[in-house]
Amino acid sequence: MLRRILDYQLSLTAKGKPLARLRPLVEAVDTFLYEAPLNTKKHPHIRDALDVKRLMMIVVFALIPCTFMAVWNTGLQSFVYSSGDYKLMDEYLAGSQSIVGYFNFALKDARYLDILKLGLIAFLPVMLISYAVGGLCEALFAVVRQHEISEGFLVTGILYALILPPTIPYWMVAVGVAIGVALAKEVFGGSGMNIVNPALACRAFLFFTFPGKMSGDVWVGTNPTTIRESLLKMNKEAGTNSLDGYSQATFLSQFNVPVEVKRIHVDAIAAQKIGPAVNTYPAVEKQFHKWQAAVASEPSTLTQLNNDQLQTFVTAPLQEGGLGLSSDNYANAYHFASLNYGLGAHGDWNYFFGDRLGSMGETSVFACLLGAIFLIWTKIGSWRTMCGMLLGAFITALLFEWGAHWLGEDGGAWFPATLAFPAYKHLLLGGLSFGIVFMITDPVSSPSMNGARWLYGAFAGIVTIIIRIINPAYPEGVMLAILMANVFAPLFDHYVVHYYRKRSLRRVEA
Repeated sequence: MLRRILDYQLSLTAKGKPLARLRPLVEAVDTFLYEAPLNTKKHPHIRDALDVKRLMMIVVFALIPCTFMAVWNTGLQSFVYSSGDYKLMDEYLAGSQSIVGYFNFALKDARYLDILKLGLIAFLPVMLISYAVGGLCEALFAVVRQHEISEGFLVTGILYALILPPTIPYWMVAVGVAIGVALAKEVFGGSGMNIVNPALACRAFLFFTFPGKMSGDVWVGTNPTTIRESLLKMNKEAGTNSLDGYSQATFLSQFNVPVEVKRIHVDAIAAQKIGPAVNTYPAVEKQFHKWQAAVASEPSTLTQLNNDQLQTFVTAPLQEGGLGLSSDNYANAYHFASLNYGLGAHGDWNYFFGDRLGSMGETSVFACLLGAIFLIWTKIGSWRTMCGMLLGAFITALLFEWGAHWLGEDGGAWFPATLAFPAYKHLLLGGLSFGIVFMITDPVSSPSMNGARWLYGAFAGIVTIIIRIINPAYPEGVMLAILMANVFAPLFDHYVVHYYRKRSLRRVEA
């Protein structure tokens, strides 16, 4: 029955019929429901039994864990942050210190139903708008050019939704995907001809056009005003101060501290709780004894200082034995210390599982890892590109960490705190894991040679960490690094092919 209906619609759009110009739309429905009856006449081509539709559907299946976490984590954060109940917030923060406590909190009194509801309310409209507007743009270009509608937007549409914050206005979602698809894909000839990742191009357009809606405190719920009022109410009722107050700062924004915040400031704050386990404890202790002698302080060790005494020590001038940090930057150093040493709800499991704020689909490293395994197993995603970016990012971060320790005075105590941030935690912050698995592996904008894929991935990883650590105005470098790598991808292929040719000539001569 369905086949007869589709055949009738195809007959209405046959060549010479009044509706002939609409044939790409009818063919798109036909090939979405059934196997394509003909080989493609234009890009993209796949020389395999696997057609484009099935290839794209495999990527969509790989994105299912990230999509589920987008709904779950977005709903959970919205449930807590919009409640206006500081007791609920305290319960959540206490539970977040362990995975058992986390699930006990979420499952208590059937809260998971409200969590899923809030998550769907936040994510589904963004995804539907992305598909509807982006699909319409592709259909318009297909009708004008009279070519088939590629199934590539099956992936682009959901990728774009997953890398957006939940508070993004719906009209911005529509504008971003329309401009991104038109400028990053269709002007180059459509699917298979784009030189950069279309989903990242859509996000980059929004980031540089509407930066206030794409960065800062915009990561919770669907209404920033409601969340702001809820946080004000919670902080007022709980009587919190600027240090322990409830906020919607992401882990990545806590990482982005000014260069005036040094390792010794961060380690002095952390030493109050964990003592000599901090990296530059000898330097901190030396300054502490000077300060103690100058002010005749009673506590004999750092761990005995109360919060006010600790702040006084860290912000006191160097001439008085203090650490010379300005009062304005003390809160930044305080939060960075928790991030650096995994204090409170900053444990590594929070990073890995996805219990944190951020773009909806990028928070869970675990979900990205499941997607990576599936893509590598089906041979859709290049494991060389993934490993290249992973190693490039980790080794670069490790060089910064080691360099800050060995090159600076007193174990790098007076180097900026961001330089010595643990290398492995960079892999857990922000959208790096999502970029490694789903963005850098876009087959169209990636190199085709195996050797070039290693270089391509490593280049993106290196640039990501350099932007994160050195650029104080932009704490996340994944998007820009991958877009830059996309532009250089043909160059990597060129030099690798040139190397292979020279190697073959040497073998022939030998």
